[in-house]
Amino acid sequence: MKNKNLPHLDDFLLNLQTNNYSEETLYNYERDLEVLEKFLEKVKIDFADIDKKTILNYKAYLASQDRETPKSEKGKKKLASYSMNRMLSSFRSYLKFLIDMDYKCPIPPEVIKLVKTEKKHPRVSEFDEIVKLIESPTLFEHNEIVALRNRAIFETLFSTGMRISELINLKIIQIDKTGRIFIRGKGKKERFVYLTPRAEKHIKDYLKNKEKTNSSYLFTPLRGRNVKIKDKKISPNYIQEKMKRYREILGLNIPISPHSLRHAFATYLAENGANPAAIQILLGHESLDTTTRYVHASDRYAEKIHCKYHPLKK
Repeated sequence: MKNKNLPHLDDFLLNLQTNNYSEETLYNYERDLEVLEKFLEKVKIDFADIDKKTILNYKAYLASQDRETPKSEKGKKKLASYSMNRMLSSFRSYLKFLIDMDYKCPIPPEVIKLVKTEKKHPRVSEFDEIVKLIESPTLFEHNEIVALRNRAIFETLFSTGMRISELINLKIIQIDKTGRIFIRGKGKKERFVYLTPRAEKHIKDYLKNKEKTNSSYLFTPLRGRNVKIKDKKISPNYIQEKMKRYREILGLNIPISPHSLRHAFATYLAENGANPAAIQILLGHESLDTTTRYVHASDRYAEKIHCKYHPLKK
């Protein structure tokens, strides 16, 4: 292969950065394009020689377990269609950038077609299962600070419906005295979210016992207590792994993740009569269509609507 790297990749990432994309978005683009680089290296095709057949083979590569992750590890399972489409979209955006900058581009971006996505029936855990998971750190953690912190994390996620990326970047100064939190979320969109009195209590309990750190973030790792690194914050992987562990101990059948708590937040608000437009604002969705997918996801909600409005219900 003449050139291992994708040409002008650094320029592409710089363009994203100068257009005010978040660090997380930059990371995702770079990681997705690293997979493309590894594929081209594996099949010994130079970037300039990419054609329609290369795209077909790349799709097959993404769908197989022979693909290499950005960390040069073998894929453990087949990628979901949504993950494949994200990687294909990253590739397409990169090609569009090359054309915009008048750089050489081997194929037009529209040649890259997304794959058909599978439609899964959305599942939301029963409310008592959600409550058990939220309360589980208090039961299962022997370290008091860890128990208080993890409980406060779960309470905050379900109280506000915020994304995990928003939670890990949450700073103490963002919370006002009324429990209102000002967030700059996905796409730099700004909104307010709100803590319930219950969530406020658990955050106060955590802060009361939290040891001093050099970090301005609300949720910090214990290993960062005495490290002279400014603004140490907890990692999303830690939260996801802990949530998975608690779920396994509790024996919950339906997988619950930080995003599931966001989903459940919206679903249970809708089931209790919340206006979809208000839920849209709380979630920070640009389109109401995105929000209605949450509103209509609950079987119980559908059953309630059926019982209430069916013309022959009596």
